[in-house]
Amino acid sequence: MAAGAPLKRYLLTAGPTPVPERVSLAMAQPMIFHRSEAFAAVFKEALEGLQWVFRTTQPVICISGSGTAGMEAAVTNFHSPGDKVICLRGGRFGERWAELCQAYGLTVVPVDVEWGRPMDVAALKAVLEQTPDARSVFATASESSTGVAHPIREIAALCSGRDTLCIVDAISALGAFDVPQDEWGIDVLVGSSQKALMLPPGLAFVGVSQKGWARARTAKLPRFYLDLARMLKSQEKNESTWTPAVSLIVGLRESIRMMREEGLEAIFARHRQLAEATRRACMGLGCELFATDAPSPAVTSVRVPGGLDGSKLVQRLRGRWGITISGGQEKLKGKIFRVAHMGYFGPFDIITAVSGLEMVLAELGHTFELGAGVQAAQRVLGSVE
Repeated sequence: MAAGAPLKRYLLTAGPTPVPERVSLAMAQPMIFHRSEAFAAVFKEALEGLQWVFRTTQPVICISGSGTAGMEAAVTNFHSPGDKVICLRGGRFGERWAELCQAYGLTVVPVDVEWGRPMDVAALKAVLEQTPDARSVFATASESSTGVAHPIREIAALCSGRDTLCIVDAISALGAFDVPQDEWGIDVLVGSSQKALMLPPGLAFVGVSQKGWARARTAKLPRFYLDLARMLKSQEKNESTWTPAVSLIVGLRESIRMMREEGLEAIFARHRQLAEATRRACMGLGCELFATDAPSPAVTSVRVPGGLDGSKLVQRLRGRWGITISGGQEKLKGKIFRVAHMGYFGPFDIITAVSGLEMVLAELGHTFELGAGVQAAQRVLGSVE
């Protein structure tokens, strides 16, 4: 680009994600009082919309806080000191479950999964049989650090019929692909605003089954701000226990209206198509996918071509072309890059990202046919027969 020319920015990270203009405009409206009838009407519609997204008849608790606040609430509201829990650690966010549980004095039985691979359900079944007193299994639906979608339906089925809760981080899955809480029997499902729900960071959501609420009544871990039972009492009156993130809840109502207009099945199909286009494009550039067995429709993880610096690739893409993607985390730092396609994304977002990726890979010395990635993406997206 010419020196001094304005650089248009494109956001394709695994969170936060782009916010639609329609949602931004809704949030820009004058502030309303959170104890007013006007806010109660907004909150009621947003809460009912969350039930629709979660695919549950149970109330969904809305928390002013990041997704990790929802995860912490899932630990403190359903357990007592010393409880034994199973944590599936197949990426950075699976590890976060274990860290949260340990911070509250729970006894963690880890089940380690190779990063980039889905959970082996048979292995989990064996651990459950060896740990009959496990109070919960903590899992991650879409491990955005690796680009893997774990077999949540099968994991939930293993917990069914046991005195064991199935607790799932669906923060980067909710709204990107189907994780129906009631149908699959998930006891505690955690979501967040800044992923496929097309909002800024700042809201967490927790859906709880009847089995989960029964456990909450006997749980002894301390909680105050994140007391879900207290929040439920307020929400039954369309009120919040604490001062809420009013503008974000106004935005949540608008984003769910947009999702209802598109329909969940259409949303899931769009995410699958964008994910496939991204994967095909990267393979067309001679890059190897990192998650091959169960890739997530929310984010695509790709191995950095041999000899290249993955951190430099991400930095140059952002600094030179204004395209922000994610690099690898912890032991994957510099080894993979991640392109997200969850939420407010369409075909040209993917084409733009792939075009920029081609230019940076060429600058860094990777050998491939220029345009091969864009062409591969276009074939999936229907632009070229």
